[in-house]
Amino acid sequence: MESIDRIVFFGTPAFAVPSIDALVAAGRAPVLVVSQPARPAGRERRLVEPPVTTRARKLALPTDAVESVRAPEFLARLAALGPDLAVVVAFGQIFPPALLALPRLGCLNVHASLLPRWRGAAPIAAAIAAGDCETGVTVQRMEAGLDTGPVLARRSTPIGAREDAGTLAERLARLGAELLVDTLGELERGEATARPQDEAGATYAPKLAGVRDLGYAGEAGETERLVRAFHPEPGAALELRGERVKLLAAAVSPEGTEAPPGTVLAVAGAALRVAMGGGTVLDLVRVQRPGGRPISGRDLANGLRLSPGDRLA
Repeated sequence: MESIDRIVFFGTPAFAVPSIDALVAAGRAPVLVVSQPARPAGRERRLVEPPVTTRARKLALPTDAVESVRAPEFLARLAALGPDLAVVVAFGQIFPPALLALPRLGCLNVHASLLPRWRGAAPIAAAIAAGDCETGVTVQRMEAGLDTGPVLARRSTPIGAREDAGTLAERLARLGAELLVDTLGELERGEATARPQDEAGATYAPKLAGVRDLGYAGEAGETERLVRAFHPEPGAALELRGERVKLLAAAVSPEGTEAPPGTVLAVAGAALRVAMGGGTVLDLVRVQRPGGRPISGRDLANGLRLSPGDRLA
């Protein structure tokens, strides 16, 4: 039996909050919760603390905000706590060897994919964009490589046909929290087995960098997946008559067309129907013009006075 009493938790976004709640509910409250510092947000650029910090304060847990986990003073503070284990859930910084070796039982990471598929910063978006039918969560032992450590546990779940990154992240966050608590119990009982990843199946999900600009040359199915993959953040957009319009929801039409990509075909119900690459058709269901509120594709067509045959770009 290996007792795990002193856990240090590293996490920053909302995705990590269910894991804190699960640890506390299981009687494994962290001795310290570490997040990235507050960052400017919104139009007024006010400092906003990370969701993990906010939740930890409500749970009366000790917190720390660190710009860099490599800082000697931070490593010294952590060493003084004598942690048994570090648990990392979407923290956002790479751990140096000195930190990986500091906890008595090492560091565990809860990753939002079925490793080795989609290592890296944005696995949820990558899975949706690629058209994966399923994804899941993995608990791995951390090592120097990016998400390359041996796997202790995995749990899979199907990706819904219309599911976007926001709703999938909420489900995976809960699934990861459950798997984390189960894995800690297995570790204590000596029942957990770490299995190396199959490098032949490794794929990478790079960090998302701003709103994704889409074109009309892509097929409707690919574009629809990208809209879901980047919703709600950082977003995907199309250029419509010189405007960068964000796509909040889209659907693939069963119809085909011979019209050039970017041609308005019709207003179908609440959607604006447009021609895409390969003779495919996309319905723009919900959109947002620059500085505006979310509106339907029909309202967009009315606002821009669009008619069948018009070219959008």
